[in-house]
Amino acid sequence: MRRIVVVSGQDQVQKLAHKIAQEVFVADDLAEALDITETVSPDLLVFDSRFSPDHIRQFLDTTDKNQISVPVIVIGDDRNHPGLSEDFIRMGACDYICGKQDYSRLQEIVGRITDKPKAAQMQTSLSDFFAEQYAASVKMVGRSKALRDQLKMIKLVADSCCNPVLIVGETGTGKELAAKAVHLLRHSNEQFIAVNCAALTANLLESELFGHVKGSFTGADREKTGLLELAGSGTIFLDEISEMPMDLQAKLLRVLQEKNFRKVGGTSTIPCNATIIASSNRNLQKQIRAGRFRRDLYYRLNICPINIAPLRAPGRSEDIKLLAEYFLKTSTICPEKAGRITSLTKLALEALQKHAWPGNVRELSNVIERAIMLETTDKIGLSSIMIDSPPNDESSDGPTNDHVTNFSLEKAERELISRALRETGWQKTRAAALLGITRATLYAKVKQYNIEKGLLVKADCGKQTPGEIPATHHSESVAVP
Repeated sequence: MRRIVVVSGQDQVQKLAHKIAQEVFVADDLAEALDITETVSPDLLVFDSRFSPDHIRQFLDTTDKNQISVPVIVIGDDRNHPGLSEDFIRMGACDYICGKQDYSRLQEIVGRITDKPKAAQMQTSLSDFFAEQYAASVKMVGRSKALRDQLKMIKLVADSCCNPVLIVGETGTGKELAAKAVHLLRHSNEQFIAVNCAALTANLLESELFGHVKGSFTGADREKTGLLELAGSGTIFLDEISEMPMDLQAKLLRVLQEKNFRKVGGTSTIPCNATIIASSNRNLQKQIRAGRFRRDLYYRLNICPINIAPLRAPGRSEDIKLLAEYFLKTSTICPEKAGRITSLTKLALEALQKHAWPGNVRELSNVIERAIMLETTDKIGLSSIMIDSPPNDESSDGPTNDHVTNFSLEKAERELISRALRETGWQKTRAAALLGITRATLYAKVKQYNIEKGLLVKADCGKQTPGEIPATHHSESVAVP
């Protein structure tokens, strides 16, 4: 097993746990066990004989309320307690070990426990990440009301004959994904052609869209078929239409009105049968007032606009967890880690949900990809979540909002360990749990980075105030048992 939480003060029980797990976290009581469990998402909880069946039921009731599911084993003493094993199992424990004479069963019990969740995890379908009624055709991850309303609008537009279609939303929200959803729902067997209007010069964009005849301009040594014609009865997606030059906007308006066009330098009329979908991450009404977008084109496009909500929109925070898990499951950035990193710790998810996500889904995807590259365990922890602050935003709300001026792992790791120690009042077990590492690893990191309690106190307190007791000059390094 990867992680085990041992709720015991007995050395023998702790040593036993180390034989079956790579990382062992020790808790002194039920409250600390719950705190560590919520933080590091262990594979197993081991209780010793001082806990009764009622204690186990109380603990499991609490974890159920917090939507945590972790198997429990109780290790008893060497005395004979008739019926006690049945009592523990009836109260929710997976098994009961009757003292040292029963220790040999532990490996068998662990094997039985680990087989079940792994098998269940392998059977998890990617469709679990999508709203059920749209999973087959619209691959937009999430189940929040905001996303479901958005999907209903996509379905409404796709089922109609609305043409053109306008999709608006911030950068990184998935406007092209929405365009593909409309296309798939409307005519999935036809062509889908995407054009980035900001990536081409005016002349090149015109030639790409409309095509040209031979000799129509210098370098036109042969006839070219435009994308509007190539799209046929399918879809042409004009991304970032607000960046299209004004004179080309006028030509597009004519295509929308007349449903036909002519090649550059051509005289014959070509019918346009494609669905034209345009998107913009800018406020088009502001662009009109600034003289950068045609008012008549805007009203021609704005029939039934599809608004893509940003991740910070009310109610969308519940989609962040699903998106993060989806990106983790489908990432190919580190093929050697495929299937090895299975989830995110609770603190890592909390960090993701607190961030404003100015880059929306695209930014979240990048953060998860980065975390996969940095993570060395089977769960993405807080130390692997590195998020840039928005430009010119000097506010700080914890480690996730720090400016990432470089990707020095040592610098980031030292800062996270220091913060965890400060926030837990130098309680080493809690700090290790907060970081998702063992106490032994924490001790090694504290020594490696020369983190001293006195120095952290000075850093937190700043200048000494009148009447304040000064920190000692010989600050003692922390020693983790």
